[in-house]
Amino acid sequence: MSQAISSSTSSENVPLGAVLIVAAFLLVAVMSALGKDAAVSTSAIVFFQNFISLLLFLPWALRNGVADLKTKHLLLHGVRGLGGVLSQALMFIAILKMPLMNTVLLSNSAPLFIPIVARIWLKEKINFSMTFSLVIGFAGVLLILKPGPRLLRNPAALVATAAAVCSAIALVTVNRLSSTEPTYRILFYYFLTASILTAPFLPFGWHSPAEWQWLILMGIGACQAASQLLIILAYRHAKPGRIAPFNYSVVVFSGLIGWVVWHNRPDAFALIGVLLVSGGGIFTTLKGGPNTRGHFGWIGHWNAELLRIKHWEKQCQSRPSQATTSSAS
Repeated sequence: MSQAISSSTSSENVPLGAVLIVAAFLLVAVMSALGKDAAVSTSAIVFFQNFISLLLFLPWALRNGVADLKTKHLLLHGVRGLGGVLSQALMFIAILKMPLMNTVLLSNSAPLFIPIVARIWLKEKINFSMTFSLVIGFAGVLLILKPGPRLLRNPAALVATAAAVCSAIALVTVNRLSSTEPTYRILFYYFLTASILTAPFLPFGWHSPAEWQWLILMGIGACQAASQLLIILAYRHAKPGRIAPFNYSVVVFSGLIGWVVWHNRPDAFALIGVLLVSGGGIFTTLKGGPNTRGHFGWIGHWNAELLRIKHWEKQCQSRPSQATTSSAS
C-alpha cells in the first residue's frame, strides 16, 4: 500500500482535480441560489434536495447488491445525517434574510468549528498554529456578523453560523466513518437519513408547487448529486490537501450570483471577513489532525485518499507497462 501511495503521488493531475472541485462548488452556489428563490418551505427544499440525490445515487449504491449496504455504524450514520440536515435547513432559513455570499460563507465556515468539535468529542489537541488560524478565521466571522442591536433584530447571520456548527459535527462524524465505510455507503445513508428526517415536516407549510417551483426543487437535488459526484472524481486525481483551498470558490460564485441577481454588494468589512474566514478555514483544513480534515465534500479525508489510490491502481492494471516503470523508479 505504501508503494501505491508514493507512486500515486507522481500520477496526480492537480489542474484537473482543481477544475472538478471548482465545478462542484459552482453547483453548490447555484443550489444555494435556487433555494433562495424557490419560494417553498425549508422542509420541502431539504427533503427534495436529498430524496432526488438518493434516487440518483441508488443505482451506484446497489451495484453490488443490498447486502453490501449493511453497516455496523448506524448510530454514526444517524449523527452525521442529523447534523447534515440541520446544517442544510439552517442555511436555507438564513439565506432568505441575508445576502447569498454572506450566508454561504458563514455556513461553510465549518473548518473553524471542526477542531473545537474534535477537541470536545474526541479529545484531539489543538496546537498553536491551529489556534492562530482559528483566531484569524473567527475574526472574519465577527466582521461579517457585525455584533450589535441590528444582529439581534435580524439573527439570520447567527442562524447561518449555527449551520456551520452542525456541519462541523457532521464532518467530524464523516471522518470517523470514512476509515471503515466506503464512499457510496456513506452517501447512501446520508441521503436516506436526511430524506427520512425531513419527510414528516413536509405537511407543515406545504402548498402544491407551481411548475417552475418543481423545476427548482429538481434542480436543487440534481445540483447536490452532481456536486458530490464531481468531488469524488476530483479526489481521484489529486490529494485532498492540494485542492482543498478551491472549496472556497463557492464564496466567489455566491458573491457573483448575489450581485447579478439580487444586487447585493458586500461592504469592505464583509470582504475582509471573507478573506479571513477563507484563510483560516483553508489552514485548518490543511493542517488539522486526523479527525479535523473533514471539509472535503462529505466523503471524508480517508475516503478521498483511498479514491485517488484506487484510481491510480486501476490505471496501472489497464497499463501494465507503465505501472512496472513507475514501480521501478
